[in-house]
Amino acid sequence: MGAGRLYVAVAAGGFRRYATYRAATAAGVFTNTVFGLILVYTYRALWDVKPHLGGYDQAQAVTYVWLGQAFLSTLAIGGGGVEDELIERIRTGDVAIDLYRPADLQLWWLAADVGRAFFQLLGRGVLPFVFGALCFPAYLPTDAGRWAAFFVAVLLAMVVGFGIRYLVALSAFWLLDGTGVGQMAWLLGYFCSGMLLPLNVFPGALGEVVRVLPWSSLLQAPADILLGHGDPLGTYAFQGAWAVALLGTGRLVQSAATRRVVVQGG
Repeated sequence: MGAGRLYVAVAAGGFRRYATYRAATAAGVFTNTVFGLILVYTYRALWDVKPHLGGYDQAQAVTYVWLGQAFLSTLAIGGGGVEDELIERIRTGDVAIDLYRPADLQLWWLAADVGRAFFQLLGRGVLPFVFGALCFPAYLPTDAGRWAAFFVAVLLAMVVGFGIRYLVALSAFWLLDGTGVGQMAWLLGYFCSGMLLPLNVFPGALGEVVRVLPWSSLLQAPADILLGHGDPLGTYAFQGAWAVALLGTGRLVQSAATRRVVVQGG
């Protein structure tokens, strides 16, 4: 119970920490809204030419756009999660202090990232989504159970997203600077999560491959549940399997990295 309260406090601290950046949050809401408008008009033009592309009608495609803008910062698909701070602490050697804490390194950062993600969802995600739903014909289920199932998928997406980014951060133990790995991972995440286009529209073997990668758990999986194209239990099993695999791999890599830690500078 004591450990559980510790990680809840870490998550709450992460939420409060990001809540202090009010100007940055307002700028983020504006930016997400502008990019959402650009994508909505692009998608509407595409769906005018190709109705029901990927199994979505135009209202579902519009909803998908605003979900993407809501999740961009929430799931740190383009970076901006706690991995940036962890990479810096590894680079400077401050991670040695973290390893002396009476807390698990991975769970500590997971709790901090979940707190950050909840704030970004409420602070930067909700307003652009509501704006889009009010200004454009959108698909919004009236079934409360569908929304509840969607929210569970979002929670699992947070864990999967952290699992990916934690592995990126741990690469700094060997590379001493994870910037390059982070940028490659973020570019791959944009493409493979469905942030640019729904994975449903990817053709042939490419579509089959990207849908089984962990990034599809971030945007495509929750979106399919909300839009009525995904089975919740099957989606949870897929996301849960990737969450366990990524966190387990992160645990193994962390163990290998911290077995003999050499702090830069001595």
